[in-house]
Amino acid sequence: MATKKTSMFTLTERVTISAAATDTFATIDLGSYVDVGDRQALQIHSVDYITQGTTASESIIVATGSDASVDCQVTDLNRGGLVFANDRALASSMRLLIDQGNNQATAVTDIYPDNYGKGADDGRFVVNDALYVTARSSHLDTGNNKELNITVRVNASIVTLTQKDFMAIAIQSTAADN
Repeated sequence: MATKKTSMFTLTERVTISAAATDTFATIDLGSYVDVGDRQALQIHSVDYITQGTTASESIIVATGSDASVDCQVTDLNRGGLVFANDRALASSMRLLIDQGNNQATAVTDIYPDNYGKGADDGRFVVNDALYVTARSSHLDTGNNKELNITVRVNASIVTLTQKDFMAIAIQSTAADN
């Protein structure tokens, strides 16, 4: 199905949430990695999420200031907000529940961490020119100028697909756009 052109590498993007209950966006540009003419695609092997407060050392519990739910998703189409799990554009998502009273944060009921396997053909293939990151926190301690930072780390490689495979993925992506 796919022939690897590169070893695995990591793409990172940080999204900073500065308002509660508001979608916050970032984009990972794939224009240098995807080439339609050469049937070149990005193969996502895994996606990791790192949550931090206003500073790199601040706790997310301090940043939210109370109980909160933090969501973050990576899609290969710009949906303009968080999507349901059955959306074909969804490449990865995470949910983090913060219980300030008990001073703990727990990742729950989601597909995080996303790991697509270790084989040569395992992974999600992306033929679009960008990945879109959407994040939201139900609560944030804005009275004390707090922010919540989420860094998305996409472990990927560049592959060349067969003509049929590239077309199938492109058609599926186009169909998901409707």
